[in-house]
Amino acid sequence: MSDLRMWLKFATQNTLRNRRRSLVTVSIAALGTAAILLAGGFALSTYEALAQAAARTTGHLILGTPEQFARDEDTPLQYGLDGVAALRAQLLADQAVRQVLPRVEFSGLISNGDKSTVMMATGVEPDSEFAVKGPFLTITAGHVLASGSQDAEIMLGEGLARSLKATPGSSLTLLASTTEGAMNALDVRVKGIFSTGVPDIDKRLVYTDIATAQKLLVTQRVTSLGVFLDRMESTGPAQQRLAAQFPQLAVQSWTDQAFFYRSVRALYNRIFGALGLIIGVIVVFVVTNAMAMAIIERTREIGTLRALGTLPSQLLRTLALEGMVLGGVGALAGAALSLGISLLLYVVPVNMPPPPGRSVGYPLNISIDPLLYAATLAAMVLLTMLASSWVARKTVHLPVVDALAHT
Repeated sequence: MSDLRMWLKFATQNTLRNRRRSLVTVSIAALGTAAILLAGGFALSTYEALAQAAARTTGHLILGTPEQFARDEDTPLQYGLDGVAALRAQLLADQAVRQVLPRVEFSGLISNGDKSTVMMATGVEPDSEFAVKGPFLTITAGHVLASGSQDAEIMLGEGLARSLKATPGSSLTLLASTTEGAMNALDVRVKGIFSTGVPDIDKRLVYTDIATAQKLLVTQRVTSLGVFLDRMESTGPAQQRLAAQFPQLAVQSWTDQAFFYRSVRALYNRIFGALGLIIGVIVVFVVTNAMAMAIIERTREIGTLRALGTLPSQLLRTLALEGMVLGGVGALAGAALSLGISLLLYVVPVNMPPPPGRSVGYPLNISIDPLLYAATLAAMVLLTMLASSWVARKTVHLPVVDALAHT
């Protein structure tokens, strides 16, 4: 330990010989490390936000018949669930299950008497839906649905309401095919108008309560059950338990239906992976160049040390430690810079512009992940040590006479 401390002291003193060059090298390593950590933290924050949004939309687990997830229906709720009340009671008995929300999904036409347009409708239990999910919709006019209403009520997407010239209180008609294949119509009243932040969805989406949806479709079935758990980490174990408990049903996790989340994660992994690789290569080249210049300047000194009995392995260790000092100090400075910026964003919020296909922005957050920080610091130190060793290997093995004669 004392020998390592001595060699580390020598390496630190050697890096201070040319302070300007060492400062430039450390600065570039710091900026590179900060860029990797900020990009990685942004990606992790995005993954977490998308995961939470996906799980909040569908539930951590989704129960349905196997055909519901594997086949296209010929008529609405052809592969729907029966006996929902008993099934729901069994699910709520699981200690990890916080709530079970039934959903009825169907399509059809919606008309104001003069104009009809296609709708994508979802029947929900209003009180439970908004209590569990929180404010997942932005109400732009009117109010949210409430359970126990005497009238058949709906909520319209902003674009659909604009197309039908509908406002809260307007009367509209829903038209859809029943489970028997016949057409059915139902008069409804607009309770509220909302925005999801995605204009294309707002042009078609309709929310109604389950009783209204089942009355229109003439059935007591539901499309699926969304199971909301106490935390995200419970998803895997709960899925295994429920799959064993209900072998006749298919139990999917939120990731199975989160196509957008999987696509964004795959894209970001490639983008930020390539960015990290490029930054790492730049830092390695900078450290390599700095060490190469230092070694060339000290070739005669290295020859003198060899003549005094210093082993090539000892010299190689010292030069590798110099690279470690440069890379390590730069990495620590970059980590401190990244941590400061990440914390600052919590104090001074910054909004990102709306992504493609959306009409609202989102807050810029940078996750502070200990594993990401540790892995990045370790990679920076290791790469700079290897780069320094690779540059020094030829010089430390020069014959003593050639090293002393170097000019």
